Amino acid sequence: MRPSPVISAIGTGALAFGLVITMAPGVNAGTAPVPQAPVPDDEAATMLEAMERDLDLTPFEAEELLNAQEEAIELDEEATEAAGAAYGGSLFDTDTHELTVLVTDTDAVEAVEATGASAEVVSYGADGLADIVEDLNATDAGSDVVGWYPDVTSDSVVVEVVEGTGVDVDSLVEGTGVDPAVIEIQEVSEQPQTYANIIGGLAYYMSSGGRCSVGFPATNSSGQPGFVTAGHCGNVGTGVTIGNGRGTFERSVFPGNDAAFVRGTSNFTLYNLVYRYSGYQTVTGSNAAPIGSSVCRSGSTTGWHCGTIQARNQTVRYPQGTVYYLTRTTVCAEPGDSGGSFISGTQAQGVTSGGSGNCSSGGTTFYQEVDPMERAWGVRLRTS
Repeated sequence: MRPSPVISAIGTGALAFGLVITMAPGVNAGTAPVPQAPVPDDEAATMLEAMERDLDLTPFEAEELLNAQEEAIELDEEATEAAGAAYGGSLFDTDTHELTVLVTDTDAVEAVEATGASAEVVSYGADGLADIVEDLNATDAGSDVVGWYPDVTSDSVVVEVVEGTGVDVDSLVEGTGVDPAVIEIQEVSEQPQTYANIIGGLAYYMSSGGRCSVGFPATNSSGQPGFVTAGHCGNVGTGVTIGNGRGTFERSVFPGNDAAFVRGTSNFTLYNLVYRYSGYQTVTGSNAAPIGSSVCRSGSTTGWHCGTIQARNQTVRYPQGTVYYLTRTTVCAEPGDSGGSFISGTQAQGVTSGGSGNCSSGGTTFYQEVDPMERAWGVRLRTS
């Protein structure tokens, strides 16, 4: 998969949740944090059980899907390389288990199909749509526009507006040079919000007030232990308490991106695990899953829930500021779930940023991918 844009600036923030903790050589021994929220009545003890519940699968179907996704992630690396400069994105179908690699040049079809993946020719592809997203990022869209994202499935850019406000394509793209035909307007019932300051999961507390949860355990470029989380959880220098451990926000970006690294200052013992609210999920890597793949989330308010990846490179206009390059999912979340871990199979995907809806009626949740943090900051997730 083509990597997300790197994190480009140091900013501030205020919130998070989730879990993943790992064993680091040379790290001070300490008691692992204990989940502090009650287990939901509909708890799913394993990733398979959560997928069965949230994706309406039988146990056999859930296991088949996980195995197929693992194979698709490996195949996607080979197919992406085969596509070369014509690569336009990857799609995984959870029903057929088929991987489709999009290409912008018919000459690349044969090379992609030779790897075993399907190929589909598109006009724009991920990079072309990303250019349109950048053009929209430079516009002065009104407050009724809540965000936009590239939909590689339809080879268009979807612009979300609050329903009943009458925003039209022509007024939005006027002066941008963007072809109105590539824009699709969709109405939403509410504006996305960042999630914050609620209990649950493996919570941590900020010295400035409020509570968040761990995203993924990791070490910084100097090998010091800590974890990644959402940037809106705290400013650089904000102190953190987690169990009998202490830490501080060493990196934080929000808005623009929504990413942070908390460095442990005492009693941080890291494990390559995500808490499922009844047991743990092992983390073995951070390969990005194709669009369409199933993905699960751990959060301190609503626990463990699953859904599918809908799009990458979403721009979200929160009331606190605009965030770029987020990944869009059908996983539900609620206030307090922010900052927690998104994982597909055993592969870490990202940390929760925010969203809309809830886990009673369903919703849309966005995550900041971990890859930019790894590349820009030299952060290394615990994977063993």
